[in-house]
Amino acid sequence: MISECCSSNKKTMIVACSGASNVGQISNQAAVELTREGFGKMFCLAAVGAHLNNFVVSAQNVENLVAIDGCPVGCAIRLLEHAEVPVSAYLVVENLGIKKSMSNIFNADEVEKVKAAVKGCCNSSASLVADKEASGPSSCCG
Repeated sequence: MISECCSSNKKTMIVACSGASNVGQISNQAAVELTREGFGKMFCLAAVGAHLNNFVVSAQNVENLVAIDGCPVGCAIRLLEHAEVPVSAYLVVENLGIKKSMSNIFNADEVEKVKAAVKGCCNSSASLVADKEASGPSSCCG
């Protein structure tokens, strides 16, 4: 595992769920804001999922990749696994106590909570990714 996966001297790519729920939209907004703050650079998860070669190769070769899923369904992490993209840090928004609803309504405090969790996840030695033998994705942040 990579410790301090997202330190400022390393290139970091952020991919996020943008599903049709509040937690999907929180995931996406957190990725947008982390990018604006210079924490990493948001990358197109849909293009990786579509197996567009240049996007897949870029994702496979970046120094650090952070994946944010809204809920335990784990669409983002499963998509990355399918494309054989290694993940340095992984977070599920619902694991932070934010309840999923089928609306796109969320608040800034929830986004801040996710951003702080991503930063904490990346700066801990617990950075991990999904254990392919486990029944579902693991998380360093939840």
